[in-house]
Amino acid sequence: MSDRGASSETAKWLAERANQSDLLGGVGDVSLDDKDPVLAHVLLDLSMDGNRSQSIQVGESVLNRLGGVTKLHKRSVEQAAFLVLKSPDMPSILVETGFISNPHEERRLKQASYQDKVAIAIAEGAADYLRANPPPQTILADNRQEIRYTISRGDTLSEIASKFGVSATALKRRNKLRNDRIKIGQVLFIPRDA
Repeated sequence: MSDRGASSETAKWLAERANQSDLLGGVGDVSLDDKDPVLAHVLLDLSMDGNRSQSIQVGESVLNRLGGVTKLHKRSVEQAAFLVLKSPDMPSILVETGFISNPHEERRLKQASYQDKVAIAIAEGAADYLRANPPPQTILADNRQEIRYTISRGDTLSEIASKFGVSATALKRRNKLRNDRIKIGQVLFIPRDA
């Protein structure tokens, strides 16, 4: 999902077509009617920003696994403003498994063995992400090993702490940080129990 539009003209065209279908189908009935309009807008923005970041990470994990099954047309996650990707309550991705307009890909897509390989790659990609980022209070979170996180542009200590369900204080203590300053490329250890 992208708040800045599509990453390519094809993605833009596809998003416009799909969004029209979704509007007709009634997707997106989250209601914040009982909230103050400013608060509702802030809550929705915060939720969607967090989910957008997670969605891209899930997409990267899935794309990485799919690269072991088939030739990728693009090596990076494409972004477009599809309505089905704008869920404020969970990360979401769309997976393009091939083009039926390409005779070779169409033949492969019809094969049950290939469908199984693609399905397994998608599931394993999602599982890779969940193992690295287990939801709090789940078996995965209880069994997880310490995670290493590499700082990217725009990251803040408090956002990283929130993303991994730990306190900023615990994050600073584990990484022996004296303040909230972090730099791009720096590796942080995410404490298991915080």
